Amino acid sequence: MATFLYKLGRFAFRRRGFVALIWVALLAVAGVGAATASQPANDSFSIPGTEAQKAFDLLEQRFPGGNADGATARVVFRAPSGEKMTDPDNKAVVTKTVADLKASSPQVASVADPYQARAVSKDGSTAYILTSYKVNSMELKDPAKDGLKEVGEKAEKSGLKVQIGGDALQEMPETGSTEIIGIAISAVVLAITFGSLVAAGLPLMTALIGVGIGISSITALATTLGLSTTTSTLAMMIGLAVGIDYALFIVSRYRAELAEGRDREEAAGRAVGTAGSAVVFAGLTVVIALVGLAVVNIPMLTKMGFAAAGTVVIAVLIAISLIPAVLGFAGKRVFGRKARRRLEERLAAGPDASAEEKPNMGTRWARFVLRRPLMVLLVAVLGLGAAAVPAVSLELGLPDDGSQPVSSQKRQAYDAISDGFGPGYNGPLMVVVDAKGSDDAKGVAERVRKTITGLDGVAGVSPATFNKAGDTATLTVISKYKPSSIDTENLVGDIRDEASGFKADTGAEVLVTGQTGMNIDISQKLNDALVPYLVLVVGLAFLLLMVVFRSVLVPLKAALGFLLSVVAALGAVVAVFQWGWLADLFGVEETGPIMSMMPIFMIGVVFGLAMDYEVFLVTRMREAYVHGERPGQAVVTGFRHGARVVTAAAVIMISVFAGFIGSSESMIKMIGFGLATAVLFDAFVVRMAIVPAVLALLGKAAWWLPRWLDRALPNVDVEGEGLRKQLEATPAAQQHDSDPDAELTRV
Repeated sequence: MATFLYKLGRFAFRRRGFVALIWVALLAVAGVGAATASQPANDSFSIPGTEAQKAFDLLEQRFPGGNADGATARVVFRAPSGEKMTDPDNKAVVTKTVADLKASSPQVASVADPYQARAVSKDGSTAYILTSYKVNSMELKDPAKDGLKEVGEKAEKSGLKVQIGGDALQEMPETGSTEIIGIAISAVVLAITFGSLVAAGLPLMTALIGVGIGISSITALATTLGLSTTTSTLAMMIGLAVGIDYALFIVSRYRAELAEGRDREEAAGRAVGTAGSAVVFAGLTVVIALVGLAVVNIPMLTKMGFAAAGTVVIAVLIAISLIPAVLGFAGKRVFGRKARRRLEERLAAGPDASAEEKPNMGTRWARFVLRRPLMVLLVAVLGLGAAAVPAVSLELGLPDDGSQPVSSQKRQAYDAISDGFGPGYNGPLMVVVDAKGSDDAKGVAERVRKTITGLDGVAGVSPATFNKAGDTATLTVISKYKPSSIDTENLVGDIRDEASGFKADTGAEVLVTGQTGMNIDISQKLNDALVPYLVLVVGLAFLLLMVVFRSVLVPLKAALGFLLSVVAALGAVVAVFQWGWLADLFGVEETGPIMSMMPIFMIGVVFGLAMDYEVFLVTRMREAYVHGERPGQAVVTGFRHGARVVTAAAVIMISVFAGFIGSSESMIKMIGFGLATAVLFDAFVVRMAIVPAVLALLGKAAWWLPRWLDRALPNVDVEGEGLRKQLEATPAAQQHDSDPDAELTRV
């Protein structure tokens, strides 16, 4: 592979105009495709194989036009002090609002009058109008949302306190400002790392081109492939992250090759042949992690994973083709003026000058670890272990309006309903009774109602509502607890335990669904998929890394170190978002269960980024070891060349992810904090401390591979050993093609 990539790098450098034109054309084609594509139909969020989804599907069959998974909105009214919602004037406002809501949009399915639906609190201070829509929240059009807001604003002019809750006004959080902050910080870090604005701009420019092609392609293919507007979220985040990382690795290696006195074309070829090989395999690990999300069997998550994986593939292709082409245009400006002058002086002094070069920070740190490997290993492992302790108390769930900022209208509506009616009214359970196999459908439904009413934690159960055929009924169950609580989850379990008895006695099937039931089933499905996903991703990556490093212990160490950093990051998330430690510092207004998608999401994203750092750093060590250096010296060489780049890449990623901590959305805040913390632990504790300490303790054993396995595994030559031998055997004159600007190819 190294030989092929070496030739590709030299070709791209030599034919840079042609290569750059191809990528610009691809960006233009993707952009035109995105601009002319029809508006995609948003995904209907479905969770195959869950009881809640089975109930939704049954309701669609038995209650045609009912839209059981349709969006809902609660327009909550609170009377001024000394008044009640049953007063004639206030009642007239509510009645007028009911009529306005019915006329607000053709997507409105039903509007429940609170005076008929018993939606007025006992003390008369609070009332709410439940509005149901024909489509789910992702398919609700802007005119319907605007109409809902206008009705609420009009009602509030009467002097009543009005808030709107529910998922009808659910919107994807705006992240443009945080992305700009992340890119700005990335630019500063790159400028400091390279000391050249040109070199710093290359990774940013090529990463943005890659993300542009990826996101535009997703938009263009959205209708054909059934992709929702949310599919591109993960693709943008990951595409930007790895795009900068991969370009950073190639540019850094190119500068190192120039520093050794090679001409520009040869330096580009060797950079792509060595660092490019690491990029390809690092990209494969990311793709494995993202495609592996299909194991969860949540269609939307699967599509997000595949879309992000496609963006990563584009980032890899850009790194090994467009980067060397752009380096050809950059000329001498890939170094800053001072660095270029020092390099010219050192090259003019001869090859012995490199021996006088002062050791950099990476070299000094590696030597320190080699002197005290056991101490460094123990401190790092114990530190991560301490951070991981809170993860033992991890509680998973999905956030609701109760986790929104106190200042938000949705949170105020949630609190008003909790105060006036009870927390369970914010997330009622829907129980579906399929009595098609029973002789007495009404009797069965009444028996179900009485049984559920007698369960602990039930605040109330509505009378059964039947379909036209009279064979299916729905009941609304109100919990005494808030929807996201463990107590409500236990109540759902109790209802489902009772359901098995109804099936045996009457032949009727009882199913629990509704938004709260769906959230509980999603959490359970994600929990069940966690171990298979982890085994798949880590197992495949272990095999891939064994091929790359020709070792058994190095990939094992990489996998164990990754697991340690992820568990430690989850512990930090639990401490802040569940326990409330430093909650004020991070703007966490409401503690509660950790988002159920968080563990799998962190594993998928962080694993890919962690393997980037592992492959790039340890490949340099493997390269030095293969070329004859002692194991300890190889570790120092790897850090001398790679530590600065890996540090810069990690700082960039931490900055990008940390920018999301400022979001008002608790879910986005949690994701940003979790990913930033995980990258911090993995890059600076695992890769920078545990990796060199373990390699120092193992010595030559780190690179041990059984002979039979060595013969069985393909030799991909990531460290460029075969390439080096080939180049050494080839006369220098044959290594350089004729170039009319040959004089300019020297630095």
